[in-house]
Amino acid sequence: MGRVILISTKTQIRIRYADTDQMKVVYYAKYFEYFEQSRSDLLRSIKIPYSEIEKKGILLPVVEAFAKYISSAKFDDLIEVESTLSEIQNTKIKINYKILKLENSNLITTGYTVHCFLDSITKKIIRVPQFFLETLSQNVF
Repeated sequence: MGRVILISTKTQIRIRYADTDQMKVVYYAKYFEYFEQSRSDLLRSIKIPYSEIEKKGILLPVVEAFAKYISSAKFDDLIEVESTLSEIQNTKIKINYKILKLENSNLITTGYTVHCFLDSITKKIIRVPQFFLETLSQNVF
């Protein structure tokens, strides 16, 4: 178990018609896109946007992803995705997600993603970069 961190951000998303399936609910894989949008907002909020990570020659691929579907979102629903940087280990981070329907605060989906740090040239897993830890501590602790 790595160091436990609790940094959160919330992202509001309006469900598009294109996100729904024949049953008129959000297609299950779309929730991972909502996770990604909120994750990007989380990193940006702590001043470590993906673009800055990549400029330093580091990639942050998903190595594990999970979602638990509790209820459904539908076209034109306004949802809120809360993403929480919950853990940092030697070579990876874990981000937890919770999606609520804003109209009534009903829980729709929970999940998480795990990301490793990867050297963009060698494609080898590396330790959490020092700049990441320093920026995190400057903006959080």
